[in-house]
Amino acid sequence: MQNSIATAAILTATIVATGLMGCSAPTSSSRKISEQSFGANTEGVPVKLFTLRNQGGAEATICNYGGLVTSLKVADRNGNLGDIVLGYDRLADYLTNSPYFGALIGRYGNRITKGKFELDGKQYSLATNNGPNALHGGVKGFDKVIWQASAYQSEAGPALKLTYLSKDNEEGYPGNLSVIAVYTLTDDNALKLEYTATTDKATVINLTHHSYFNLAGKGDILNHLVMIPADRFTPVDDTLIPTGELAPVAGTAFDFRTPTPIGQRITQNETQLKFGNGYDHNWVINKPVGELGLMARVYEPTTGRVLEVLSREPGLQFYSGNFLDGTQTGKGGWNYKFRNGFCMEPQHYPDSPNQPNFPSVVLQPGQVYHNTIIYRFSVKP
Repeated sequence: MQNSIATAAILTATIVATGLMGCSAPTSSSRKISEQSFGANTEGVPVKLFTLRNQGGAEATICNYGGLVTSLKVADRNGNLGDIVLGYDRLADYLTNSPYFGALIGRYGNRITKGKFELDGKQYSLATNNGPNALHGGVKGFDKVIWQASAYQSEAGPALKLTYLSKDNEEGYPGNLSVIAVYTLTDDNALKLEYTATTDKATVINLTHHSYFNLAGKGDILNHLVMIPADRFTPVDDTLIPTGELAPVAGTAFDFRTPTPIGQRITQNETQLKFGNGYDHNWVINKPVGELGLMARVYEPTTGRVLEVLSREPGLQFYSGNFLDGTQTGKGGWNYKFRNGFCMEPQHYPDSPNQPNFPSVVLQPGQVYHNTIIYRFSVKP
């Protein structure tokens, strides 16, 4: 989703793969972590890239500006590595013209209506940076700050730890919020994201990840087959704020309970599709809140790549790249056009601070916020 948002290994029997990608990717005798300069931000603060390489040869490159995943290379069914996320070759482009490519989103992923919410009897006002609403943490959300970074080898694979202190009233949010984000490229070919946070004052929080995926590595994403295990979704108004209803997906273009090409129903004459210019909605996943489980599975037929998304979050924002308009020229000179990438963003529901019937996003002093997101890759023959 754009201008419009771990710890367990779950194998799904409905995918019959020849093996995890590490079995067909180039082999390596050891994991590797490398670090390089990526220039400086507008204030002149140096920015770095960290590349994690697992034992199977998969690679993830992460920037300490915005926690950006700038590159993610995994193998296809023939063992050929390819970059499957959109992004830029230069930091300057991320600073000036990025629709949240690969970003760590916070304090609040997705939208808050009119940039206002009430907490413990006090009204809070946020920047309205998406029409009448607040989006993705504000004008300078977590995607636009420099994080303290340290790389290390974990038991599961090479890892990068990012830390940031979001001060009280930053972008209008209450409380000094201390955030830790750990990215691990596991040896079973998953990019595991673990977010934790604590606060000294009651606040709202909804962290997520915003990579634009293209499992083919080029072109549009309309032939990708998507499965989302959700019986309901949250319909929105014409500003993409949820109405509060949990509507059934049955009989609509939002029914992805069986694998369906993204493009199969995206142009149907449905009001919700018109509001989002395609898919830009939250699905209510069929699992208990807080339980790690499957959120989505995506298969790209030409390469055989499979993406499984797992999380502890109750909702999944599926965004079909509807606002990519050809104004971004990305890595290798690829001009990113309409629906050249899709996002799968595990999170709490949009506008939850103003929707008392949605799962709570309030974090109190003494509590620990914890969000796990796993993007696991494999191949089908």
